[in-house]
Amino acid sequence: MDVERYRVPPGSRVELSEWDPEDQQLYNGSKEKGKKALLPLNRRLETLQELLYAENKHRLLVVLQGADTAGKDGTIRHVFEGVNPQGVKVASFKVPTPVELAHDYLWRVHQQMPGRGEIVIFNRSHYEDVLVVRVHNLVAGEVWQRRYEQINAFEAMLADEGTTILKFFLHISKEEQKKRLEERLTDRKKQWKFSRGDLAERQHWDRYTEAYEAMLSKTSTAQAPWYIVPANRKWYRNLVVSQVILAALERLEMRYPEPESGLDAVVIE
Repeated sequence: MDVERYRVPPGSRVELSEWDPEDQQLYNGSKEKGKKALLPLNRRLETLQELLYAENKHRLLVVLQGADTAGKDGTIRHVFEGVNPQGVKVASFKVPTPVELAHDYLWRVHQQMPGRGEIVIFNRSHYEDVLVVRVHNLVAGEVWQRRYEQINAFEAMLADEGTTILKFFLHISKEEQKKRLEERLTDRKKQWKFSRGDLAERQHWDRYTEAYEAMLSKTSTAQAPWYIVPANRKWYRNLVVSQVILAALERLEMRYPEPESGLDAVVIE
């Protein structure tokens, strides 16, 4: 799969109307075949994650952003199935606490960054501070406008210090969101996910689209690229995200550490 087609080139202007959330050009199989195709990718990720942990040299940060119901939880569940939880963590960023609000907006984010040998997945992220704060006018325009440059500088520092950063925007259509919200409303097993707040946020679809386009245009860099992932089809979304992550880990050319000397002489009684 040539997943680089979904990468946002630095300095480009993104208009989401030009990106098809139904796209599946890189894999024309059925849903069932797509699910089966994910299994060897899961196994390869499990191997590479163990190698990352053992080598204890590199760090990987995976950022997931998208509208409500875009599939952030599902992506984490399916793409990272089988990995060792000892070396993988998920961080979610909800409404800031009073303590967090007493600090700068990146304070709580920096504390969740991966250490050597770790993968950390952000379910939402520091980008909420150029998304929801913009849409709901929670801070002045000049405040969120300067955050694009601040975030780029922050991510550049992380990359320079050895963190591989992959950012995925899970792109769904408004019609697909409606379908998924209706499923949550009518399916007893999914009703716990339904929130009237999601309906309120849906009323701001166009404003969020503008905010997403600015985010993608201004913060996709060589060191921390954005990928716009077609996410109307969940199985295809999972394949794309998996392939991008695997390619990034392969490029690290990791090696297992050398064993202690003299192991040939060790006898276990």
